[in-house]
Amino acid sequence: MKEAGLILEGGAMRGIFTAGVLDYLMEQDCYLPYVVGVSAGSSNAVDYVSRQIGRTRDCMAMKEKRYRCVNKNPLRVIRTREIFNIDMVYNRYPNELFPFDYDTYFQSELACELVVTNCLTGQAEYLDERKDKKRLMDINAASSSVPVLSHMIQVDGMPCLDGGIADPVPLIHSMKKGYRKNVVVLTRQKGYRKKESRQVNALYKTMYRKYPELVRTLCGRVRRYNQTMDRIDKWEEERKIFVIRPQGLTVGRTEQDYDRLMELYRHGYEEMKKNYGRMQEYLGNEGNSQ
Repeated sequence: MKEAGLILEGGAMRGIFTAGVLDYLMEQDCYLPYVVGVSAGSSNAVDYVSRQIGRTRDCMAMKEKRYRCVNKNPLRVIRTREIFNIDMVYNRYPNELFPFDYDTYFQSELACELVVTNCLTGQAEYLDERKDKKRLMDINAASSSVPVLSHMIQVDGMPCLDGGIADPVPLIHSMKKGYRKNVVVLTRQKGYRKKESRQVNALYKTMYRKYPELVRTLCGRVRRYNQTMDRIDKWEEERKIFVIRPQGLTVGRTEQDYDRLMELYRHGYEEMKKNYGRMQEYLGNEGNSQ
């Protein structure tokens, strides 16, 4: 199997940009042999492996308010610690409203890993599941569980949170697995960097005082993310990796406006369409259909 990896950043509703990118790739029957997703990137990853064009888009850009997954009531978020409706996204969506093709996913030859943060060790775990439907969705939910605003998700008895805490863009992980060529899909514009907040770090220390290794990882999150972006920019310039990212268009993490989300989806689709030839040239035909 050819040595090409596909790395998908998170970003909650900004992940609809990635959905547009992947839908274009799927329309071209272009499936890279390894895909790794973080947070919203995990949802995109499994839909790519299950070859379901349009599924992530439909789950994110929702016209009917009763089926939307984002809790916009701040008091309710504080009370329930659930900014995203986990049951809706990882139970009702895949099993009722937008059926997930478990059979195609379980039988796929594509390697896929979803990143979660182990709250006991503070380290990233790279997980997959090819038999148990519930465990697959539990891993997906854990990968997207935002610290402070979401509950920890248990996977195999291990309390987990958002994979982006420990490994925001798992490019190094892909390289260590032997994938020499890597396509990285980001959900922020070039040059974006996170800002440190003492108040947020103090909140982490209070909320997760029973998880000292998690606190250590959380408090280093901004530095780790910015270092990752510096490395990506450098390697992109050196043509060691291929990067697709939004160009002058983005939305907030909890955006619910249908038209704005669809605009970002189409932007992702068009960016991939525009850059598809360059990506194939970079891959040296390693991105051919599998």
